[in-house]
Amino acid sequence: MNRYFIEVAYKGEQYSGFQVQDNAHTVQAEVDKALSILFREKVESTGSSRTDAGVNALQNFLHFDTALPLHPQFLYKINAILPDDVVLKGVYKVPEDAHSRFAALGRSYEYTLYTRKDPFMRDRGYFFPYKLDFDALQAAAGIIREYSDFTTFSKRNTQVKTFICAIEESYWTAEGERVVYNVTANRFLRGMVRGLVGTMLRVGRGKLSLDEFRAAIESRDCTKADFAVPPQGLFLMEVKYPEGLLEPLSFMRR
Repeated sequence: MNRYFIEVAYKGEQYSGFQVQDNAHTVQAEVDKALSILFREKVESTGSSRTDAGVNALQNFLHFDTALPLHPQFLYKINAILPDDVVLKGVYKVPEDAHSRFAALGRSYEYTLYTRKDPFMRDRGYFFPYKLDFDALQAAAGIIREYSDFTTFSKRNTQVKTFICAIEESYWTAEGERVVYNVTANRFLRGMVRGLVGTMLRVGRGKLSLDEFRAAIESRDCTKADFAVPPQGLFLMEVKYPEGLLEPLSFMRR
């Protein structure tokens, strides 16, 4: 058996999330169906990073095993089967023990706000036409880097054994009518980025002081966080792997 990593991007609006679920329309289910059609045998993939319903990804990964050779037009054929809102961007042969989830070193997300009504941003950002204290937002993002326990920003009904995350980057950028939160960590909890964004927006609007924001983190109480920001503003931007793991197949090289 050969193991392959596949790189995908998708628009999450029509999906109940990334990971396969019973009686739900998911991105992974569409990928598995396309692989199974192409190989003419059942293929079940394993995903690197879960995303919630409505969340988008510019890069996510799965792995699957097959003894069958890959057709030189594998990318073209898979993309012809996949729906328009999912694209296969790359395929990589990896060692048989490589795991798309556990081999990942980190993940990067962006959450986008737009401050003036724009019909072209409706499905890829959060319309937020309110006055914001950008310096307060940036200060809150800096505070996040001081902590490792993010129990406060994990939704309930999660099965994780630890709420510890190593935050590498946490900052806001503003350009014109777009305000974007950027965050990178070794792992993320269920609903974590949206919880961070929603709570920081309370700081930016003067409804929560920086001391109160810090107290919310230290409370380890998810009722102190605000998760009420819509999913379409959230993008999984990158999944990072050790250098040299993702070697493209010959038919992918230019």
